[in-house]
Amino acid sequence: MTELNDNQKRDFEAAAFRRLMTHLRERGDVQNIDLMNLAGFCRNCLSNWYREAAEAEGVALSKDAAREIIYGMPYAEWQALNQTDASEAKKAEFEARRPKDH
Repeated sequence: MTELNDNQKRDFEAAAFRRLMTHLRERGDVQNIDLMNLAGFCRNCLSNWYREAAEAEGVALSKDAAREIIYGMPYAEWQALNQTDASEAKKAEFEARRPKDH
């Protein structure tokens, strides 16, 4: 295995994160509840983690600002363009698997 230095790791992690954001932005058809039910995280989780990372470095970032970074647009705009009503089955699955912090 190739040894990576800390700067390389950071750069590669950042590139992978940017690619994940691009992928999620291109897949507006994939609902957050689907991500939560399948993987235990969603776009909102990513925005919360982003905000927490900023705050850990002393940078104040609002919930709305963090969501806009992740969604690539204001959250309300993304919802209007992409969000659909979840089925009762999806809601029940979410409630059964719901993380403690949601």
